[in-house]
Amino acid sequence: MLRLICNNSFSIVWKCNRNMLMSTTPQIAEEVSKLLDLKAQLENREENGCSHKLILKTPKGTRDYNPEQMALRLGVLEKIISVFKRHGAETIDTPVFELKDVLTGKYGEDSKLIYDLKDQGGEILALRYDLTVPFARYLAMNKISSIKRYHIAKVYRRDNPATTKGRYREFYQCDFDIAGQYDPMLPDAECIRVMSEALQMLDLESYLIKVNHRSLLDGIFAACGVPQSKFRSICSAVDKLDKSPWEEVKKEMIEEKGLDEHIADKIGNYVSQSGGIELITELRKDKELMRQSAAVQGLDSMELLLKYCSIYKVLDKIKFDLSLARGLDYYTGVIYEAVLCGDGIDVGSIAGGGRYDNLVGMFDNKNKNVPCVGVSLGVERIFSVLEARLANKGLKTRTNEIEVFVASAQKNLHEPRMKILVDLWEAGVKAEQSYKKNAKLLAQLQHCEENKIPLAIIIGESELAKGEVTLRIVSSREEIRVSRSNLIEEIRKLLKTS
Repeated sequence: MLRLICNNSFSIVWKCNRNMLMSTTPQIAEEVSKLLDLKAQLENREENGCSHKLILKTPKGTRDYNPEQMALRLGVLEKIISVFKRHGAETIDTPVFELKDVLTGKYGEDSKLIYDLKDQGGEILALRYDLTVPFARYLAMNKISSIKRYHIAKVYRRDNPATTKGRYREFYQCDFDIAGQYDPMLPDAECIRVMSEALQMLDLESYLIKVNHRSLLDGIFAACGVPQSKFRSICSAVDKLDKSPWEEVKKEMIEEKGLDEHIADKIGNYVSQSGGIELITELRKDKELMRQSAAVQGLDSMELLLKYCSIYKVLDKIKFDLSLARGLDYYTGVIYEAVLCGDGIDVGSIAGGGRYDNLVGMFDNKNKNVPCVGVSLGVERIFSVLEARLANKGLKTRTNEIEVFVASAQKNLHEPRMKILVDLWEAGVKAEQSYKKNAKLLAQLQHCEENKIPLAIIIGESELAKGEVTLRIVSSREEIRVSRSNLIEEIRKLLKTS
């Protein structure tokens, strides 16, 4: 009642001019005073825990993961890591937060999405936005001039989340990078091959890898008459074409970026083009474009890249797309992005990357650069697609890896079960039992079937007396008698064929 009176009264009183109310009649002033007292009492009660109710939820843009979801995630990560290792990568780790100065000025317009931690014990810190800038800082700090590394960790972006599309504020990135001075396009083509292998390993066959080159984009902007000071901001606008129609992007260029309309129209003519090697041939016929050395360099690089991608057998997955821009400022050369194709799929890009030759030099006192190229897999979006696929098929993911369940058919056999478990564990077999001394046999076998445990060992007094156990193949319910001395060997045989 106190809350109701206070809230209702104040919603009326404070719509009026407080000073005017206080200066009219003593009666009104007295009523206002009473309401202020009621408000103070209400606030005091809330502070003492009388009416405060804790709302249990995860922070905006984050989520919890249940065992089934975690099993799916770990399976995805294991497959991705196997691809990275196949290509010779070694792993590193860096702090989840960095000095804010390390992160600022590296992401262009996206810098506004950095999580600022303010002053933390005398240091101005921020949560890492990606794994690329910390990697560059790591190279510069440790004077490393060449490395092939992978890094899987969480990053943070103060973005507007769309959890149904796999867009979160806290999410995992899986990065693969090659740092070092090498011949043109050899590392770049391998990064595209790594991306393709990872997506195929995850059974994501309906995907397309868009490729472009930052130098070519700069050449296009110059040919269209864009001032060089606006190259990066116009690049950020073009980057939105995967989410917004051209008319909206054009409007941003004109109204927010200050570009002349006829220049924006010229850009539109270029960025609407896509294709393969034939597009390079067509662009070479553009005399105005060929006057720009950056465009010539970009086309030469793209021609070599597509040649190497053909050798690596990924050319059929690639589209040369002039609308691809990748908004981050640190890209200097080839850029690429993977998107899923197919009905009902709308999660945006699931992987992307490119060359960033100048980033390491930003952290070096002598501005010594280490050329780098890499790819990042957006596993959260991949998880969303795989989860939806499993849900549509009504399939469940196994949440543990138990291979053998030790069951008893009679009472008071929990100690013999424990002795068998020890033998299994020491042999490296993943095994468990019921934590009830006298669990019903049917309940134990149902547990095996529900959790897809391949094998069950059933013991009874007569089997124990003979030095035997019953080994049950859970999927077929076939049972065989096995001596204790041959149990481990028999289990391993059955696990190989199951």
